[in-house]
Amino acid sequence: MSLALRARAAIDNGDLLTATQAAKALVLERRDAPEGYFLLALAAEQAGQVDNALRLFQAAVERGRDPEHLAQWARLLSLVRRDGDAARAARGALAQAPRDARTLDTIGCVLTRLGNHESAIAPFSQAVARDPGNPDYRYNLAAASSFTGRIEAARTQYEAILEADPGHARAHYALAILSRQTPQANHVARLETALANASTDDARLRIRYALAKELEDLGDRAAFGHLAVANAHQKRVSGYDFAQDEEIFDALELLFRQPSGESYDGPDHSDAAPIFVVGMPRTGTTLIDRILSSHRDVASAGELQAMPVALKRLAGTPSRTVIDAATIAASRDIEPARLGLAYIEQAGPHLPETTPRFIDKLPANFLYIGHIAHALPKARIVCLRRNPMDTVWSNYKNLFASQSAYYAYSYDLLDTARYYARFDRLMRRWSTLFPDRVLQLSYEGLVADQETQTRRLIEFCGLEWDDNCLDFHVNSSAVATPSAAQVRRPINADAVGRWRRHAEALEPARAWFEAQGIDTA
Repeated sequence: MSLALRARAAIDNGDLLTATQAAKALVLERRDAPEGYFLLALAAEQAGQVDNALRLFQAAVERGRDPEHLAQWARLLSLVRRDGDAARAARGALAQAPRDARTLDTIGCVLTRLGNHESAIAPFSQAVARDPGNPDYRYNLAAASSFTGRIEAARTQYEAILEADPGHARAHYALAILSRQTPQANHVARLETALANASTDDARLRIRYALAKELEDLGDRAAFGHLAVANAHQKRVSGYDFAQDEEIFDALELLFRQPSGESYDGPDHSDAAPIFVVGMPRTGTTLIDRILSSHRDVASAGELQAMPVALKRLAGTPSRTVIDAATIAASRDIEPARLGLAYIEQAGPHLPETTPRFIDKLPANFLYIGHIAHALPKARIVCLRRNPMDTVWSNYKNLFASQSAYYAYSYDLLDTARYYARFDRLMRRWSTLFPDRVLQLSYEGLVADQETQTRRLIEFCGLEWDDNCLDFHVNSSAVATPSAAQVRRPINADAVGRWRRHAEALEPARAWFEAQGIDTA
Protein backbone atom coordinates (compact mmCIF):
# COMPACT_ATOMS: atom_id res chain seq x y z
CA MET A 1 0.00 0.00 0.00
CA SER A 2 1.32 3.44 -0.93
CA LEU A 3 2.04 6.07 1.71
CA ALA A 4 -0.92 8.15 0.53
CA LEU A 5 -3.36 5.22 0.72
CA ARG A 6 -2.00 4.24 4.11
CA ALA A 7 -2.51 7.77 5.43
CA ARG A 8 -6.05 7.99 4.05
CA ALA A 9 -7.01 4.62 5.50
CA ALA A 10 -5.60 5.62 8.88
CA ILE A 11 -7.53 8.91 8.84
CA ASP A 12 -10.75 7.06 8.02
CA ASN A 13 -10.10 4.73 10.97
CA GLY A 14 -9.17 7.54 13.35
CA ASP A 15 -5.58 6.27 13.67
CA LEU A 16 -3.98 9.71 13.67
CA LEU A 17 -0.50 8.53 14.66
CA THR A 18 -0.22 6.22 11.64
CA ALA A 19 -1.80 8.84 9.40
CA THR A 20 0.64 11.53 10.51
CA GLN A 21 3.66 9.25 10.15
CA ALA A 22 2.66 8.19 6.63
CA ALA A 23 1.84 11.76 5.57
CA LYS A 24 5.15 13.09 6.94
CA ALA A 25 7.02 10.38 5.08
CA LEU A 26 5.20 11.42 1.92
CA VAL A 27 6.24 15.05 2.45
CA LEU A 28 9.88 14.03 2.98
CA GLU A 29 9.75 11.91 -0.15
CA ARG A 30 8.33 14.71 -2.31
CA ARG A 31 8.48 18.13 -0.69
CA ASP A 32 7.01 19.94 -3.68
CA ALA A 33 4.01 17.60 -4.05
CA PRO A 34 0.73 18.68 -2.39
CA GLU A 35 -0.63 15.29 -1.27
CA GLY A 36 1.46 14.88 1.88
CA TYR A 37 0.60 18.34 3.16
CA PHE A 38 -3.08 17.74 2.43
CA LEU A 39 -3.13 14.47 4.38
CA LEU A 40 -1.26 16.07 7.26
CA ALA A 41 -3.93 18.80 7.28
CA LEU A 42 -6.74 16.25 7.52
CA ALA A 43 -5.00 14.51 10.40
CA ALA A 44 -4.30 17.81 12.17
CA GLU A 45 -7.93 18.88 11.86
CA GLN A 46 -9.13 15.55 13.21
CA ALA A 47 -6.77 16.05 16.16
CA GLY A 48 -8.32 19.45 16.86
CA GLN A 49 -5.30 21.43 15.63
CA VAL A 50 -7.33 23.82 13.50
CA ASP A 51 -4.71 26.53 12.97
CA ASN A 52 -2.11 23.95 11.97
CA ALA A 53 -4.60 22.29 9.64
CA LEU A 54 -5.32 25.61 7.92
CA ARG A 55 -1.60 26.23 7.33
CA LEU A 56 -1.14 22.71 5.94
CA PHE A 57 -4.15 23.00 3.63
CA GLN A 58 -2.69 26.26 2.32
CA ALA A 59 0.68 24.59 1.80
CA ALA A 60 -1.03 21.86 -0.23
CA VAL A 61 -2.96 24.35 -2.35
CA GLU A 62 0.18 26.39 -3.01
CA ARG A 63 1.79 23.28 -4.47
CA GLY A 64 -1.09 22.36 -6.75
CA ARG A 65 -4.67 23.38 -7.47
CA ASP A 66 -6.24 20.01 -6.74
CA PRO A 67 -10.03 20.55 -6.40
CA GLU A 68 -10.28 18.16 -3.44
CA HIS A 69 -7.60 20.11 -1.59
CA LEU A 70 -9.24 23.45 -2.37
CA ALA A 71 -12.67 22.17 -1.34
CA GLN A 72 -11.49 20.84 2.02
CA TRP A 73 -9.58 24.05 2.69
CA ALA A 74 -12.71 26.04 1.85
CA ARG A 75 -14.75 23.87 4.21
CA LEU A 76 -12.44 24.51 7.17
CA LEU A 77 -12.16 28.22 6.35
CA SER A 78 -15.93 28.49 6.41
CA LEU A 79 -16.11 26.71 9.76
CA VAL A 80 -13.77 29.27 11.35
CA ARG A 81 -15.82 32.06 9.68
CA ARG A 82 -13.11 33.24 7.31
CA ASP A 83 -15.89 33.67 4.79
CA GLY A 84 -14.04 35.63 2.11
CA ASP A 85 -11.17 33.15 1.98
CA ALA A 86 -13.64 30.27 2.00
CA ALA A 87 -15.56 31.73 -0.96
CA ARG A 88 -12.38 32.19 -2.98
CA ALA A 89 -11.22 28.63 -2.24
CA ALA A 90 -14.62 27.19 -3.15
CA ARG A 91 -14.69 29.10 -6.44
CA GLY A 92 -11.16 27.89 -7.12
CA ALA A 93 -12.24 24.30 -6.52
CA LEU A 94 -15.17 24.66 -8.92
CA ALA A 95 -12.92 26.20 -11.56
CA GLN A 96 -10.87 22.98 -11.59
CA ALA A 97 -13.97 21.06 -12.79
CA PRO A 98 -13.96 18.39 -10.04
CA ARG A 99 -15.42 15.03 -10.93
CA ASP A 100 -15.66 13.11 -7.66
CA ALA A 101 -18.96 13.37 -5.81
CA ARG A 102 -17.51 14.05 -2.36
CA THR A 103 -15.59 17.10 -3.53
CA LEU A 104 -18.61 18.44 -5.40
CA ASP A 105 -20.80 17.98 -2.34
CA THR A 106 -18.21 19.68 -0.13
CA ILE A 107 -18.15 22.69 -2.44
CA GLY A 108 -21.94 22.85 -2.33
CA CYS A 109 -21.90 22.71 1.47
CA VAL A 110 -19.43 25.60 1.64
CA LEU A 111 -21.52 27.71 -0.73
CA THR A 112 -24.61 26.92 1.34
CA ARG A 113 -22.87 27.88 4.57
CA LEU A 114 -21.90 31.16 2.92
CA GLY A 115 -25.53 31.76 1.94
CA ASN A 116 -24.98 31.26 -1.79
CA HIS A 117 -27.75 28.71 -2.19
CA GLU A 118 -28.34 29.27 -5.90
CA SER A 119 -24.70 28.54 -6.74
CA ALA A 120 -24.79 25.39 -4.59
CA ILE A 121 -27.43 23.75 -6.80
CA ALA A 122 -24.97 22.83 -9.60
CA PRO A 123 -22.30 21.06 -7.51
CA PHE A 124 -24.96 19.29 -5.43
CA SER A 125 -26.71 18.12 -8.62
CA GLN A 126 -23.43 16.83 -10.04
CA ALA A 127 -22.65 15.01 -6.78
CA VAL A 128 -26.02 13.22 -6.92
CA ALA A 129 -25.52 12.36 -10.58
CA ARG A 130 -22.16 10.74 -9.81
CA ASP A 131 -23.30 8.93 -6.66
CA PRO A 132 -27.11 8.68 -6.64
CA GLY A 133 -27.08 6.13 -3.82
CA ASN A 134 -25.63 8.55 -1.27
CA PRO A 135 -28.52 9.97 0.82
CA ASP A 136 -26.43 12.85 2.19
CA TYR A 137 -25.80 14.18 -1.31
CA ARG A 138 -29.51 13.93 -2.13
CA TYR A 139 -30.46 15.62 1.12
CA ASN A 140 -28.13 18.55 0.48
CA LEU A 141 -29.50 18.98 -3.04
CA ALA A 142 -33.06 18.83 -1.71
CA ALA A 143 -32.35 21.45 0.96
CA ALA A 144 -30.75 23.83 -1.55
CA SER A 145 -33.69 23.27 -3.91
CA SER A 146 -36.10 24.13 -1.10
CA PHE A 147 -34.18 27.28 -0.17
CA THR A 148 -34.31 28.50 -3.77
CA GLY A 149 -38.01 27.82 -4.27
CA ARG A 150 -37.67 24.59 -6.27
CA ILE A 151 -40.25 22.89 -4.07
CA GLU A 152 -41.17 19.96 -6.29
CA ALA A 153 -37.52 19.22 -7.04
CA ALA A 154 -36.85 19.16 -3.30
CA ARG A 155 -39.83 16.89 -2.71
CA THR A 156 -38.58 14.47 -5.37
CA GLN A 157 -35.18 14.17 -3.69
CA TYR A 158 -36.61 13.71 -0.20
CA GLU A 159 -38.96 11.01 -1.44
CA ALA A 160 -36.07 9.24 -3.16
CA ILE A 161 -34.22 9.18 0.16
CA LEU A 162 -37.25 7.75 1.97
CA GLU A 163 -37.80 5.15 -0.71
CA ALA A 164 -34.32 3.82 -0.02
CA ASP A 165 -34.50 4.38 3.75
CA PRO A 166 -38.04 4.72 5.18
CA GLY A 167 -36.62 5.69 8.56
CA HIS A 168 -34.54 8.66 7.37
CA ALA A 169 -35.65 11.14 10.04
CA ARG A 170 -34.09 14.28 8.56
CA ALA A 171 -35.91 13.70 5.28
CA HIS A 172 -39.20 13.14 7.12
CA TYR A 173 -38.84 16.44 8.97
CA ALA A 174 -37.73 18.33 5.87
CA LEU A 175 -40.77 17.09 3.95
CA ALA A 176 -43.07 18.11 6.78
CA ILE A 177 -41.87 21.73 6.75
CA LEU A 178 -41.52 21.93 2.96
CA SER A 179 -45.14 22.98 2.53
CA ARG A 180 -48.41 23.25 4.39
CA GLN A 181 -50.08 19.88 4.86
CA THR A 182 -53.77 19.30 4.11
CA PRO A 183 -56.31 16.54 4.87
CA GLN A 184 -55.91 15.44 1.26
CA ALA A 185 -52.09 15.48 1.20
CA ASN A 186 -50.08 14.72 4.33
CA HIS A 187 -47.65 12.15 5.72
CA VAL A 188 -49.14 11.53 9.17
CA ALA A 189 -49.69 7.78 8.77
CA ARG A 190 -46.20 7.28 7.34
CA LEU A 191 -44.69 9.35 10.14
CA GLU A 192 -46.50 7.32 12.81
CA THR A 193 -45.04 4.16 11.30
CA ALA A 194 -41.58 5.72 11.16
CA LEU A 195 -41.85 6.79 14.81
CA ALA A 196 -42.83 3.29 15.89
CA ASN A 197 -39.80 1.88 14.07
CA ALA A 198 -37.27 4.58 15.04
CA SER A 199 -34.21 3.14 16.74
CA THR A 200 -32.36 6.24 17.98
CA ASP A 201 -33.25 9.23 20.16
CA ASP A 202 -32.29 11.62 17.36
CA ALA A 203 -34.59 9.89 14.88
CA ARG A 204 -37.49 9.89 17.33
CA LEU A 205 -36.89 13.59 18.05
CA ARG A 206 -37.02 14.64 14.40
CA ILE A 207 -39.98 12.44 13.57
CA ARG A 208 -41.94 13.78 16.54
CA TYR A 209 -41.26 17.33 15.36
CA ALA A 210 -42.37 16.33 11.86
CA LEU A 211 -45.56 14.77 13.24
CA ALA A 212 -46.25 17.84 15.34
CA LYS A 213 -45.82 20.12 12.31
CA GLU A 214 -48.20 18.09 10.16
CA LEU A 215 -50.79 17.63 12.90
CA GLU A 216 -50.64 21.36 13.64
CA ASP A 217 -51.28 22.08 9.95
CA LEU A 218 -54.32 19.79 10.17
CA GLY A 219 -55.62 21.47 13.33
CA ASP A 220 -55.06 18.39 15.47
CA ARG A 221 -54.26 19.14 19.13
CA ALA A 222 -52.25 15.93 19.37
CA ALA A 223 -49.38 18.01 17.98
CA PHE A 224 -48.62 19.34 21.46
CA GLY A 225 -48.11 15.86 22.94
CA HIS A 226 -45.37 15.03 20.46
CA LEU A 227 -43.66 18.35 21.12
CA ALA A 228 -43.82 17.90 24.87
CA VAL A 229 -42.05 14.53 24.66
CA ALA A 230 -39.43 15.75 22.16
CA ASN A 231 -38.66 18.98 23.98
CA ALA A 232 -38.42 17.36 27.40
CA HIS A 233 -35.84 14.99 25.97
CA GLN A 234 -33.88 17.82 24.35
CA LYS A 235 -33.81 19.84 27.55
CA ARG A 236 -32.45 16.84 29.49
CA VAL A 237 -29.77 16.23 26.87
CA SER A 238 -28.74 19.88 26.59
CA GLY A 239 -28.50 20.45 30.34
CA TYR A 240 -29.78 23.97 29.72
CA ASP A 241 -30.37 26.31 32.66
CA PHE A 242 -32.03 29.69 32.10
CA ALA A 243 -29.31 31.24 34.25
CA GLN A 244 -26.98 30.85 31.24
CA ASP A 245 -29.01 33.34 29.21
CA GLU A 246 -29.85 35.50 32.22
CA GLU A 247 -26.14 36.20 32.68
CA ILE A 248 -25.97 37.51 29.11
CA PHE A 249 -28.95 39.84 29.60
CA ASP A 250 -27.54 41.05 32.93
CA ALA A 251 -24.15 41.77 31.36
CA LEU A 252 -25.73 43.77 28.53
CA GLU A 253 -27.81 45.83 30.94
CA LEU A 254 -24.73 46.49 33.05
CA LEU A 255 -22.69 47.60 30.04
CA PHE A 256 -25.41 49.79 28.52
CA ARG A 257 -26.76 51.51 31.60
CA GLN A 258 -27.12 54.99 30.15
CA PRO A 259 -26.72 56.86 26.86
CA SER A 260 -23.13 57.14 25.66
CA GLY A 261 -21.77 59.78 23.36
CA GLU A 262 -19.11 57.43 22.08
CA SER A 263 -19.83 56.34 18.53
CA TYR A 264 -18.24 56.27 15.12
CA ASP A 265 -19.20 58.27 12.06
CA GLY A 266 -18.67 55.24 9.89
CA PRO A 267 -16.02 54.09 7.43
CA ASP A 268 -15.99 55.23 3.79
CA HIS A 269 -18.40 52.47 2.79
CA SER A 270 -21.00 53.43 5.41
CA ASP A 271 -23.27 54.90 2.73
CA ALA A 272 -24.24 51.27 2.08
CA ALA A 273 -25.82 51.35 5.52
CA PRO A 274 -26.96 47.95 6.69
CA ILE A 275 -30.52 47.31 7.79
CA PHE A 276 -30.59 44.92 10.74
CA VAL A 277 -33.77 42.88 11.10
CA VAL A 278 -33.89 41.43 14.60
CA GLY A 279 -36.27 39.86 17.10
CA MET A 280 -37.17 36.61 18.74
CA PRO A 281 -36.96 33.79 16.19
CA ARG A 282 -40.10 32.58 14.43
CA THR A 283 -41.86 35.92 14.88
CA GLY A 284 -41.88 37.15 11.28
CA THR A 285 -38.34 38.42 10.77
CA THR A 286 -38.14 36.54 7.46
CA LEU A 287 -41.31 38.33 6.35
CA ILE A 288 -39.69 41.72 7.03
CA ASP A 289 -36.56 40.56 5.21
CA ARG A 290 -38.64 39.62 2.16
CA ILE A 291 -40.54 42.91 2.18
CA LEU A 292 -37.37 44.97 2.35
CA SER A 293 -35.42 42.86 -0.15
CA SER A 294 -38.26 43.31 -2.65
CA HIS A 295 -37.22 46.99 -2.81
CA ARG A 296 -35.17 47.88 -5.88
CA ASP A 297 -32.33 49.31 -3.73
CA VAL A 298 -32.08 46.52 -1.15
CA ALA A 299 -30.84 42.93 -1.12
CA SER A 300 -30.77 40.43 1.69
CA ALA A 301 -27.40 39.14 2.85
CA GLY A 302 -29.13 36.49 4.95
CA GLU A 303 -28.58 35.63 8.61
CA LEU A 304 -25.02 36.84 8.96
CA GLN A 305 -22.82 35.96 11.91
CA ALA A 306 -20.75 39.04 11.12
CA MET A 307 -21.49 41.10 14.24
CA PRO A 308 -21.19 38.19 16.73
CA VAL A 309 -17.94 37.03 15.09
CA ALA A 310 -16.45 40.54 14.86
CA LEU A 311 -17.23 41.30 18.49
CA LYS A 312 -15.92 37.96 19.73
CA ARG A 313 -12.64 38.30 17.84
CA LEU A 314 -12.03 41.86 19.05
CA ALA A 315 -13.01 40.99 22.62
CA GLY A 316 -10.42 38.21 22.58
CA THR A 317 -12.09 36.14 25.29
CA PRO A 318 -10.94 32.50 25.46
CA SER A 319 -14.32 30.76 25.68
CA ARG A 320 -15.65 28.82 22.71
CA THR A 321 -19.03 30.50 23.18
CA VAL A 322 -19.71 33.37 20.78
CA ILE A 323 -21.58 35.45 23.33
CA ASP A 324 -21.25 35.23 27.09
CA ALA A 325 -20.98 37.61 30.02
CA ALA A 326 -17.17 37.76 29.80
CA THR A 327 -17.23 38.68 26.10
CA ILE A 328 -19.81 41.40 26.70
CA ALA A 329 -17.74 42.84 29.54
CA ALA A 330 -14.58 42.78 27.43
CA SER A 331 -16.37 44.57 24.58
CA ARG A 332 -16.37 47.72 26.72
CA ASP A 333 -12.78 48.36 25.58
CA ILE A 334 -13.43 47.90 21.85
CA GLU A 335 -13.32 51.15 19.89
CA PRO A 336 -16.53 51.58 17.89
CA ALA A 337 -14.49 52.36 14.77
CA ARG A 338 -12.67 49.02 14.99
CA LEU A 339 -15.90 47.12 15.53
CA GLY A 340 -17.63 48.82 12.61
CA LEU A 341 -14.74 48.04 10.27
CA ALA A 342 -14.48 44.46 11.56
CA TYR A 343 -18.19 43.97 10.94
CA ILE A 344 -18.02 45.24 7.37
CA GLU A 345 -14.95 43.11 6.68
CA GLN A 346 -16.66 39.99 8.02
CA ALA A 347 -19.89 40.74 6.17
CA GLY A 348 -18.08 41.70 2.95
CA PRO A 349 -18.21 38.36 1.11
CA HIS A 350 -21.99 38.25 1.56
CA LEU A 351 -22.80 41.77 0.44
CA PRO A 352 -24.71 42.35 -2.82
CA GLU A 353 -22.99 44.02 -5.72
CA THR A 354 -26.15 45.28 -7.41
CA THR A 355 -27.91 47.26 -4.66
CA PRO A 356 -26.71 50.11 -2.43
CA ARG A 357 -28.33 48.74 0.76
CA PHE A 358 -28.30 45.30 2.38
CA ILE A 359 -30.13 43.45 5.14
CA ASP A 360 -28.49 41.47 7.93
CA LYS A 361 -31.32 39.28 9.19
CA LEU A 362 -29.86 37.46 12.19
CA PRO A 363 -32.68 37.55 14.78
CA ALA A 364 -30.24 37.26 17.69
CA ASN A 365 -28.63 40.57 16.72
CA PHE A 366 -31.14 42.13 19.12
CA LEU A 367 -28.49 41.30 21.73
CA TYR A 368 -25.99 43.49 19.87
CA ILE A 369 -28.12 46.59 19.25
CA GLY A 370 -26.01 48.68 21.61
CA HIS A 371 -22.83 47.70 19.81
CA ILE A 372 -24.43 48.20 16.39
CA ALA A 373 -25.70 51.66 17.30
CA HIS A 374 -22.23 52.81 18.34
CA ALA A 375 -20.18 51.09 15.64
CA LEU A 376 -22.49 51.63 12.65
CA PRO A 377 -24.38 54.88 13.32
CA LYS A 378 -25.92 54.96 9.86
CA ALA A 379 -27.40 51.50 10.21
CA ARG A 380 -31.12 51.06 10.77
CA ILE A 381 -32.47 48.44 13.16
CA VAL A 382 -35.94 46.92 12.79
CA CYS A 383 -37.24 44.67 15.55
CA LEU A 384 -40.35 42.65 14.85
CA ARG A 385 -42.61 42.10 17.85
CA ARG A 386 -45.24 39.41 18.15
CA ASN A 387 -47.83 38.48 20.78
CA PRO A 388 -45.96 36.89 23.73
CA MET A 389 -48.00 33.68 23.65
CA ASP A 390 -47.68 33.25 19.88
CA THR A 391 -43.96 33.85 20.34
CA VAL A 392 -43.70 31.14 23.00
CA TRP A 393 -45.70 28.68 20.91
CA SER A 394 -43.78 29.36 17.68
CA ASN A 395 -40.45 28.86 19.48
CA TYR A 396 -41.58 25.75 21.37
CA LYS A 397 -42.80 23.99 18.23
CA ASN A 398 -39.77 24.70 16.05
CA LEU A 399 -36.75 22.40 15.77
CA PHE A 400 -33.80 24.78 15.86
CA ALA A 401 -30.21 23.69 15.26
CA SER A 402 -29.69 21.37 18.21
CA GLN A 403 -26.12 22.56 18.85
CA SER A 404 -26.94 26.28 18.79
CA ALA A 405 -26.70 28.02 22.15
CA TYR A 406 -28.94 30.81 20.84
CA TYR A 407 -32.10 28.70 21.09
CA ALA A 408 -31.50 26.32 24.00
CA TYR A 409 -34.30 28.02 25.96
CA SER A 410 -36.93 26.85 23.46
CA TYR A 411 -37.29 23.29 24.80
CA ASP A 412 -39.29 24.44 27.82
CA LEU A 413 -42.41 26.64 27.94
CA LEU A 414 -41.43 28.58 31.04
CA ASP A 415 -37.83 29.00 29.89
CA THR A 416 -39.18 30.47 26.66
CA ALA A 417 -41.53 32.76 28.56
CA ARG A 418 -38.64 33.93 30.77
CA TYR A 419 -36.49 34.53 27.70
CA TYR A 420 -39.26 36.57 26.08
CA ALA A 421 -39.57 38.69 29.22
CA ARG A 422 -35.86 39.52 29.22
CA PHE A 423 -35.96 40.17 25.47
CA ASP A 424 -38.87 42.55 26.02
CA ARG A 425 -37.01 44.33 28.84
CA LEU A 426 -33.86 44.67 26.74
CA MET A 427 -35.78 46.06 23.77
CA ARG A 428 -37.32 48.71 26.02
CA ARG A 429 -33.81 49.69 27.07
CA TRP A 430 -32.55 49.88 23.48
CA SER A 431 -35.52 52.06 22.51
CA THR A 432 -34.77 54.38 25.39
CA LEU A 433 -31.05 54.63 24.64
CA PHE A 434 -31.37 54.80 20.85
CA PRO A 435 -34.88 56.14 20.17
CA ASP A 436 -34.21 57.16 16.56
CA ARG A 437 -32.32 54.03 15.60
CA VAL A 438 -34.73 51.23 16.46
CA LEU A 439 -38.15 50.64 14.92
CA GLN A 440 -40.30 48.16 16.79
CA LEU A 441 -42.88 46.81 14.37
CA SER A 442 -45.88 44.70 15.37
CA TYR A 443 -46.43 41.49 13.43
CA GLU A 444 -50.14 41.65 14.14
CA GLY A 445 -50.23 45.30 13.05
CA LEU A 446 -48.46 44.44 9.81
CA VAL A 447 -50.91 41.65 9.05
CA ALA A 448 -53.89 43.87 9.84
CA ASP A 449 -52.74 46.87 7.77
CA GLN A 450 -50.02 45.77 5.37
CA GLU A 451 -49.61 48.95 3.36
CA THR A 452 -49.55 51.44 6.24
CA GLN A 453 -47.03 49.43 8.23
CA THR A 454 -44.92 48.68 5.15
CA ARG A 455 -44.76 52.38 4.30
CA ARG A 456 -43.72 53.08 7.89
CA LEU A 457 -40.97 50.48 7.56
CA ILE A 458 -39.69 51.78 4.24
CA GLU A 459 -39.65 55.39 5.47
CA PHE A 460 -37.76 54.42 8.65
CA CYS A 461 -35.07 52.72 6.56
CA GLY A 462 -34.55 55.91 4.54
CA LEU A 463 -35.84 54.40 1.31
CA GLU A 464 -38.15 55.73 -1.38
CA TRP A 465 -41.42 53.91 -1.76
CA ASP A 466 -41.47 50.84 -4.03
CA ASP A 467 -44.74 49.03 -4.83
CA ASN A 468 -42.81 45.76 -5.05
CA CYS A 469 -42.61 45.74 -1.26
CA LEU A 470 -46.31 44.90 -1.13
CA ASP A 471 -45.78 41.94 -3.47
CA PHE A 472 -42.97 40.36 -1.44
CA HIS A 473 -44.37 36.86 -2.03
CA VAL A 474 -43.18 36.92 -5.66
CA ASN A 475 -39.61 37.66 -4.56
CA SER A 476 -37.51 34.85 -6.08
CA SER A 477 -34.43 35.09 -3.86
CA ALA A 478 -33.45 32.21 -1.61
CA VAL A 479 -34.98 31.64 1.83
CA ALA A 480 -33.01 29.41 4.19
CA THR A 481 -35.35 29.45 7.20
CA PRO A 482 -38.37 27.38 8.27
CA SER A 483 -40.52 30.30 7.05
CA ALA A 484 -39.72 29.58 3.40
CA ALA A 485 -43.17 28.22 2.59
CA GLN A 486 -45.05 31.00 4.40
CA VAL A 487 -43.23 33.95 2.84
CA ARG A 488 -43.92 32.68 -0.66
CA ARG A 489 -47.63 33.32 -0.02
CA PRO A 490 -49.36 36.72 0.23
CA ILE A 491 -49.62 38.18 3.72
CA ASN A 492 -52.29 36.53 5.86
CA ALA A 493 -53.48 36.25 9.45
CA ASP A 494 -53.24 32.45 9.68
CA ALA A 495 -50.59 32.57 12.41
CA VAL A 496 -52.23 35.27 14.55
CA GLY A 497 -53.55 33.80 17.79
CA ARG A 498 -52.50 30.29 16.80
CA TRP A 499 -51.49 29.59 20.40
CA ARG A 500 -55.15 29.56 21.48
CA ARG A 501 -55.61 26.17 19.84
CA HIS A 502 -53.40 24.81 22.62
CA ALA A 503 -54.48 27.25 25.32
CA GLU A 504 -54.90 24.60 28.01
CA ALA A 505 -51.43 23.11 27.45
CA LEU A 506 -49.88 26.59 27.25
CA GLU A 507 -51.61 27.87 30.39
CA PRO A 508 -48.42 27.73 32.56
CA ALA A 509 -46.74 30.24 30.24
CA ARG A 510 -49.81 32.49 30.07
CA ALA A 511 -50.17 32.47 33.87
CA TRP A 512 -46.48 33.30 34.27
CA PHE A 513 -46.81 36.25 31.88
CA GLU A 514 -49.87 37.46 33.79
CA ALA A 515 -47.93 37.31 37.07
CA GLN A 516 -45.18 39.42 35.47
CA GLY A 517 -47.64 42.00 34.20
CA ILE A 518 -47.03 41.11 30.55
CA ASP A 519 -50.15 41.49 28.39
CA THR A 520 -50.96 38.40 26.31
CA ALA A 521 -54.24 39.61 24.82
